[in-house]
Amino acid sequence: MPIKKTTERIDVNKRRIINGGGADVVQLYPIKHKFAWEYYNKANANHWLPTEISMQLDIEQWKSKSVLTSDERKAFETVLGFFTTADSIAANNVVMGFYKHVTSPEVRMYLLRQGYEEAIHTHAYQYIVESLGMDEGRIFNMYREVDSIYNKDEFILGFNEGIFDGSFKTGTFENDQKFLENWCVFSLMLEGIFFYSSFAVMFGFQRQHKLTGSAEQIQYIMRDESMHLNFGIEIINTIKKEQPELWTKEFGEHITDLVRKATKLEYTFAKEVFPGGIFGMNAQGFKQYIEHIADRRLARVGLAPQFNVPNPFPWMSEAIDLSKEKNFFETRVTEYQVGGSLNW
Repeated sequence: MPIKKTTERIDVNKRRIINGGGADVVQLYPIKHKFAWEYYNKANANHWLPTEISMQLDIEQWKSKSVLTSDERKAFETVLGFFTTADSIAANNVVMGFYKHVTSPEVRMYLLRQGYEEAIHTHAYQYIVESLGMDEGRIFNMYREVDSIYNKDEFILGFNEGIFDGSFKTGTFENDQKFLENWCVFSLMLEGIFFYSSFAVMFGFQRQHKLTGSAEQIQYIMRDESMHLNFGIEIINTIKKEQPELWTKEFGEHITDLVRKATKLEYTFAKEVFPGGIFGMNAQGFKQYIEHIADRRLARVGLAPQFNVPNPFPWMSEAIDLSKEKNFFETRVTEYQVGGSLNW
C-alpha cells in the first residue's frame, strides 16, 4: 500500500473498522475503538506456551491398555483432528483476510496478537501428537478423510474466497457486506459454534482425570478462543453502528440461516466424536446443547433465537460457555498470567 502524502492529522472521529483511512502507519492514539486495546492488553496478560505443561501422565495413560476406552480414544483423536485444521483456518482468516482491510490501528494490534495465538494453538496440537506418539499423518489429514470435519471446514472456507481475492477491496456496499458476512461466519460459527463441542469433549476428559496435560492446553486455548469470539462480536456490532446500512433485514435473515446450517453441521460432527455417548453426553443431548449455544450467538448480534431450548448440560455452562466474567478454572496452571490479571 503506497504512503499518501498529506498534511491532515489523524481525526479520531473519522476512524472506522473499515474504510477509515490512515492504516499505513499504526498510530494508536487517540484511540477510538477502546475495546480492541483492552482485548490486546488482556491477551498479553495471559501469554502461555504448550511446552510449559507436563505431558507425562498423558503419555502413561495413552500407552496403557486399560485407562482409556476405545470410544474415548476415538473422541480424543477426532477432536484433535478438527482442532488442527480449524486453527489454521482461523490464522489464515486473521492474517490474509481481515488485517489488510481493517483501518483501525487498535483493532489491527489485537489481530496481530490473535494471529500469534493461533500459531501457539497449532503448536499445542503438534506437541500433544508428538508427546503421545500418535499417527501424525492420520490426525493432520482427518479434515480430508472424515466427512463431518471436511464439511465444517468447507463451509467456512466457502466464505473466505471473496475477501481472500487479491483484487478484493472494501468501500462498496456489496464488498463491505461481504466483509461483514465473513466476520459473522468466522466469529459466530467457526469460533462460536464449531469449537465449543470439541471444548466440551476435552473438558470431559479433564473431569475424569484423563489426559489432563492435553486438557489443560485445550483450556488455555478455550480461554483464548473465548476472547476471540467476544472480540469478533464487538467488531460485528461496531460495524453495524458505523455502517448501519449494511445490516439489512435480508442480511440478518441470511446470517440466521447460516447459523442454522452451522448448527446442523456441528451436531453431525458430534455423532462422529461419540456415536455411543461419552462422559454422560450423547449425540442427541449434545444437539440440544449446540442449539442452545447457537441461540446465544444470535442474541449477541441482535438476531432472534431459533431453537429456544434450555441447556441440557448445565454443569458445562461455567466451564465451557464462559457466561461469567471470571477465570473459572481453579488450578494454578490454568490461571497462569503474565504482566497482569484477567478480569472476565
